[in-house]
Amino acid sequence: MTMHVSEQLDDQIYSKVSRRIMPILFASFVASFLDRVNVGFAKLQMMSDLHFSDTVYGLGAGIFFIGYFLFEVPSNIILHKVGARVWIARIMITWGIISGVMMLVNSAAVFYLLRFLLGLSEAGFFPGVILYLTYWYPAARRGRMVAVFMSAVAVSGVIGGPLSGWIMHAMPGVLGLAGWQWLFLIEALPSVLLGVIIFSYLPDRIADAHWLSDDEKNRLINRIQKEDQSKAQLSLMQVLGNRRLWQLALIYFSLVTGLYGVSFWLPTIIKFTGIADTLQIGLLTMIPYAVSAVGMILIGRSADLHGERRWHLIIPTVVGSAGLLLSTYFDHHTMLAMLGLTVALTGILSSLAGFWSLPTAFLGGSAAAAGIALINSLGNLAGFVSPYLVGWLKDLTHSTNAGLVMVASMMFFGAVLTALVPADTANQK
Repeated sequence: MTMHVSEQLDDQIYSKVSRRIMPILFASFVASFLDRVNVGFAKLQMMSDLHFSDTVYGLGAGIFFIGYFLFEVPSNIILHKVGARVWIARIMITWGIISGVMMLVNSAAVFYLLRFLLGLSEAGFFPGVILYLTYWYPAARRGRMVAVFMSAVAVSGVIGGPLSGWIMHAMPGVLGLAGWQWLFLIEALPSVLLGVIIFSYLPDRIADAHWLSDDEKNRLINRIQKEDQSKAQLSLMQVLGNRRLWQLALIYFSLVTGLYGVSFWLPTIIKFTGIADTLQIGLLTMIPYAVSAVGMILIGRSADLHGERRWHLIIPTVVGSAGLLLSTYFDHHTMLAMLGLTVALTGILSSLAGFWSLPTAFLGGSAAAAGIALINSLGNLAGFVSPYLVGWLKDLTHSTNAGLVMVASMMFFGAVLTALVPADTANQK
């Protein structure tokens, strides 16, 4: 009975925490991902206006992740030292400004430069939030919170697809600007606004939460401290030499290959099935993301409920790979191609959400800050490789199919690597 009452009390406190911090983090990731991948919609008009090839587009879309890679680890270490409130606010305001400046692209060189700077400015946001959640939630509760946070990617697609399609359908010529220029300008504004809100709203740690009583704070702090005692406290050099981290980075690389192989090219893939109108393309992109949002949360809850991580990661990865292959087989049949893409994106996003239960299960303190950032930065290099290879293969074959088969193969390889993760890491509660 005492245990049952204790769990109920914990549920009430964590519910209060989630209501306060998750909405702003969720909204920020929606804005972040929208600014990161809206170039996929801009491509539909920008390429003809600026005479870009698919290879140029793929390189520009991917070069974002070079800047991201270079500053990811330093950014997360700075966040751990100065606090999430100041650092996440700084990240959001600077990336919002640079995203808006993308409207001034007039050559391949400027396109590459601004995409690189956008990655540099955004570096640290995602791993910073993953680290921030370890300050608040123990492992048994963190899986579903990461899934909720990462479902922002899906919601970004649900909102961003129709919005981007409408902007590019309705705004060309307004004030002498092209539709893709309005796209970058309008969709950059929420990031700047949310950065200002975070600076005045987000508590750095449990101790700073004025909306919790002292007893509630102590209860949550004790939960985190007890869990941290079982985690590795490694130096930066030890993190760099940890073989398990490099294995996890390679798994994450394979999953990110799937994410950006689809995200940056989804409007183009849909257009290839025979849909020409940008508004219709935008509405159709909403479908895979809407289904993915539900799938991510259900799979995250199931993983927490059963205390099982490995198969909850392997199965969605294999399903995502199969969905990509299905979409290539029916590439000229809109309905069946959309079914394949929906299955693929649901598997991809669910596996990405489930992945982060692995490194956060055994890393604590500064080791978590450096380790999470290292895995994320190395894994996100796939965000450079994947769009570029898909673009290069499209120029070579005049179809996205070869690129998607490459992406599906890489994801299956990630599932195999996941099966090799030790059970004590994969299934820690």
